[in-house]
Formats: sequence, C-alpha cells, structure tokens
Amino acid sequence: MRIVVGADHAGFELKERVAAYVRELGHEVMDAGTHNTAPVDYPDYAEAVGVALREGQADRGIVICGSGVGASVAANKLPGIRAGLCHDTYSAHQGVEHDDMNVLVLGARVIGVEMARELVHAFLGAEFSGEERHRRRLEKVITLEARYGGQ
Repeated sequence: MRIVVGADHAGFELKERVAAYVRELGHEVMDAGTHNTAPVDYPDYAEAVGVALREGQADRGIVICGSGVGASVAANKLPGIRAGLCHDTYSAHQGVEHDDMNVLVLGARVIGVEMARELVHAFLGAEFSGEERHRRRLEKVITLEARYGGQ
C-alpha cells in the first residue's frame, strides 16, 4: 500500500518513527511534512494527507499532532476522508473494518512509539468488511457529508 504521513511540529519526531515502521512493514511512504520541529499549524498537514488520498496518490493516511484531536477534526472536514483518533488497537482495526476509516490519527503527546507501532500495524492490517450493515452505515455517513456540503 501507499501510505501518506503528515504531522505538525509536535508530531514530527513520532512521524519519523512511524514512517520508518511503515517502510519496515513493506509499504511505500509519502511524507507530507512537516520536516522539522519548527512551529507549524496542524490543519495544513491534515489537509495535505487528505488531499493526497482524495487525489489517489495514497491508499491510506496517518496524521499526527500533539493530542490528535485537532488533526482529527481538520482531516474530517475533507470530503471522503474518514479519520479516526485511536489510542487503542481495537479502534485502529475496527475503524477500518466497520467504518472504512482511511486516516489514522495519533496524539504524539498521548502515546509512545511502541503503542504507535501497534496502532499502525492494526490499522494497516485491517480491511473494510463490506458487510451489509457496515455498507449501509457508511452510505449514511456519505449521505450526511453530501447533504451538508461535502463532495
């Protein structure tokens, strides 16, 4: 898979570790920045990851900021992006299996490197189930997005 990663300054160091781990797992990594710890704004990197997904440059994305909350809020503003803030492995795989989550959001000031690795492994190893109930619910999410201005 092609995985796009992005982070603000608070998530930079964890992004570097996560990107290396994604490569270890055999995936291609696209780095949407930031490239150092100089202060930047998390919405810019959430958008960059979302745009890469929308344009077909990547199959899934990972966004990291300090808490993960801001990046999650920002990423979910882009039509077609289903970003989930996960701090446990169940949510990381279940979000994909049930909700077709395409962006994993991590809080660098909340979790450590080992937990991040476990979350990334669960996220990348999961597939959307395609079960009728999950497709039905996903369609409702897509309908909500379209109803309120998403495309």
